[in-house]
Amino acid sequence: MYESYWRKIGNMCDITFNGYESLSYFANGKSLCWFLESKLEEEIRRLHNVVGNAIVDDYYVVIGNGSSQLIMAALYALSPTNQPHPINIVAAAPFYSSYPEMADFERSELHKWAGDARNYDKDEPYIEFITSPNNPDGVIREPVVNGIQGKLIHDLAYYWPQYTAITSPANHDVMLFTVSKCTGHAGSRIGWALVKDKEVGRKMIKFMEVSTIGVSKEAQLRAAKILGVISDSCVNPTLDNFFEYSQSLLTDRWQRLRQVVKANDLYVLQKYPLQYCLFTKKFYETHPAFAWLMCKGSEEDCEKLLKGHKLQTRGGEKFGSYSRNVRISMLGKDEDFNIFLQRLEAIIQELPDGN
Repeated sequence: MYESYWRKIGNMCDITFNGYESLSYFANGKSLCWFLESKLEEEIRRLHNVVGNAIVDDYYVVIGNGSSQLIMAALYALSPTNQPHPINIVAAAPFYSSYPEMADFERSELHKWAGDARNYDKDEPYIEFITSPNNPDGVIREPVVNGIQGKLIHDLAYYWPQYTAITSPANHDVMLFTVSKCTGHAGSRIGWALVKDKEVGRKMIKFMEVSTIGVSKEAQLRAAKILGVISDSCVNPTLDNFFEYSQSLLTDRWQRLRQVVKANDLYVLQKYPLQYCLFTKKFYETHPAFAWLMCKGSEEDCEKLLKGHKLQTRGGEKFGSYSRNVRISMLGKDEDFNIFLQRLEAIIQELPDGN
């Protein structure tokens, strides 16, 4: 979806590398994260200050190969090593579908997946993921368990103004962000964590050191350039504001999707409240990166139904929810989204009396 913006601004994000540059593993001897390029750290902090979606003062920046690696690093850093059994990992359903796999993939003795946070009632240590806005349903989330032995990871990949109102700067112990959801550059594989505790940050960096010995400098410098252009677009009135442009695209897509869904009695979409955004200075309804669609028939397998009409979605059971729910990406190219709406509308027209 973001490709049209980056084409529109031309060569503003161009960057050139010489063959003799970036040869060392090391990047910044002054930073806790020794492989973090100083320019990228500067632009990360600048963008958060411009948008106002996270506190950066007194936080350590830890860079990773996408937020996926940072999730694994955070689990490693927060898991106690002196426990007789693995610490439990939970998230409130519907939760990001990769959390269970990530928690159990290495069959680690440090941590294990324990399911829906709403059902967790054990009086023992745990780690809870809080994804806000939530993937897959776009709802703003708070901790659910609220136990005294809990450690929290706030996955804020979608807490940017094109998706939702920025109501306050996030200020949590571990906060995860990613270039892919902020700018659309998923292929660069750059994510970052804002970490309050130095020892937690140090352990996360150790995980990265052992697994990949850092993060590509070329990808970091490209990300720094892109984030810098976005910040410039927000403060320079002669430039096309990236977040306003992206918000406009998502608003249009959501309006068109709601029109199609409203014309039938088969589907239901998640509804979102109006909230005042401190960045745009306007009241704004959340327009998530995904649509959480429900087939009204309680026994209906919505993913199977849509797949029969050549519509690729992800079923609700993958997110700890029900088969009548599906997650639909709102971030594809225009032509793909148009085809999706046409096929969804065709299903409706095939039904008797249109419902």
